[in-house]
This record gives sequence, C-alpha cells and structure tokens, in this order.
Amino acid sequence: MSTSIRRAPIFPVPMHTLASVDWHYQFRLTLLGDSTVGKTSLVKRYTEGQFSSGLPSTVGVEYYIRMLQVEPGVRVKLQIWDTAGQERFRSMTRSFYRNIIGIMLVFDKSNRKSFEHVENWYREANEYNFSCKVVFMLIGHKSDLETESVVPRGEAEAFASSLGMAYFETSAQNNSNVDAAFEFLMHQIYSGLCAEAHPNRDGWEGVKLVYRITKFTPRRKKAEPKCQC
Repeated sequence: MSTSIRRAPIFPVPMHTLASVDWHYQFRLTLLGDSTVGKTSLVKRYTEGQFSSGLPSTVGVEYYIRMLQVEPGVRVKLQIWDTAGQERFRSMTRSFYRNIIGIMLVFDKSNRKSFEHVENWYREANEYNFSCKVVFMLIGHKSDLETESVVPRGEAEAFASSLGMAYFETSAQNNSNVDAAFEFLMHQIYSGLCAEAHPNRDGWEGVKLVYRITKFTPRRKKAEPKCQC
C-alpha cells in the first residue's frame, strides 16, 4: 500500500526573504489516537488555518509541514505526520515511530473509550521507538463540545502528569489552543536539544539539520601595481 502524502507549507517569515533564510532544524512529529478523534482536523487547522467538518478518515499516513522560528535567528521546519487510527493500518504507522521526536496522543473529550485507549498508544509508541527519548503530549480534543464531555479536565491532567507529559485541551473547530499545543511541544523538543537530551545524528530523522545557506562574499580584487615611472 502506498503512503498518502500531503504537503502544506506555511511560512511566517515574509516570502520575499525566503531566499536568504537558513532553516536550522527539522523536527518530525506525529499524532496518535483512535480513529475520528480529530487528528487530521488539528493538523489542518495548524498548518493550513482551515477547519472542515466531516473529513474522511486518514488512509495510511499523510504529512504536513509548517516552518517557524523557535527563537530569534533559529528557524525550525515541523514535519507533522498524521496517522490512521484504524487497526488495519497499524503495521504501516508503526514503521514511523522510530524516526519521531514528538508525539501528540489525542483523544476525543466526548468519547470515553478514546481516552481509555491512550495508554495503549503510549505503550506501543515506546515499544517501537528505539532511537531516543520521545517528547509526549496529551491532547483532549473537541473541547468545544463542553456539554458532551465525558472526560474531566482534572482526570486527564492527572493521567498526563503520571506519564510525565503536558496536557492541552484543544478545539480545531474554534481554533482553541491549537497553535499553543504544537508550539509548546516544539519548544520542549528544542530545549531538550539545547541540553543535548536528543541526539542529532546521521540516519535518524527525528531531529536533523535541514540546511544552511552559505553567504557569498566576493573576493577583493588585487590592487594593480602603481606605475613607478
């Protein structure tokens, strides 16, 4: 089965400056969770600034891209992999775990079973990722459905804390906390990279140097010898 690919670049840096920009790092992230919890809606809201109800279920894996500055002068490309939640695609999605640095574990606040399954996703991701310490985050999605929520915030926060991860409640429909969640995860990864907690080595795609642009400095012309007449 072929992998479905979607590229959706967004450039917060003015377009006329892109030719002179250095992208220092690429961070590869993924979203895991049951089918229909809204993983695709979250990614599309963050990378495309759009929300559409009734999106079809992801088939296999799709990826999206967003580029931004993690701090002045340090630019990061986020490569975000959106995975299918159905069991029949698990063998495909598992192959991506070992090249991931950040994982959002997503559940639907109006679906109790999707919350109960988060621990299974967490264990599976740890089982198949052998290369480094992954930065996890728990996402309670569809916070706009407040009257239908069956997972109290306190319970979700306690569960996230027990696994050593942050917890955010988000809504792709209302665009609530979407940017904040992704960018908090990005900053956690970057802080770990600065502290040398995350390896940056050849052959691993979780964190890597994207490219640097070498600035051209014209050579000075040699001064012509003055006439000694």
